[in-house]
Amino acid sequence: MNKYETVFILTPVLSDDQMKETVEKFKKVLTDNGGTIENEENWGLRKLAYPIENKNTGFYTLVEFEGEPTIVAKLETAFRRDEKVIRFLTFRLDKYAAEYAIKRRAVRQAKLEERAAQEAAEKEAPVAPVVEEAPQEAPVAEANEETKE
Repeated sequence: MNKYETVFILTPVLSDDQMKETVEKFKKVLTDNGGTIENEENWGLRKLAYPIENKNTGFYTLVEFEGEPTIVAKLETAFRRDEKVIRFLTFRLDKYAAEYAIKRRAVRQAKLEERAAQEAAEKEAPVAPVVEEAPQEAPVAEANEETKE
């Protein structure tokens, strides 16, 4: 079994629910054909490098999976049949790319955990009200007025 990574771009006119349903449909194609999904990342709505089908943005999704080589043809056929997919790219990961993908996932997970810990700490810490002092008139301005007279 080989490790693969696929990135596909969905049309930006989809709602969040429609986008999630479409991603689930492609994940189901993988699992129904004997593949195992190792990682899924939703990169969200991003600007395209150049217009595709008169669209300048799209929903990017990355899926890392493991399976037989025949699964790629079935997945790409599903991509081609779906009008919601603007572009897709699937490639096999060699051992170095697979190691890099694991490290990248670990770094991403650590950042997510750190962000969650910061948000939890902010919620727990009471926020002290900020009291601003009334601005005082500067004595320098008064001295300048006295010298003008």
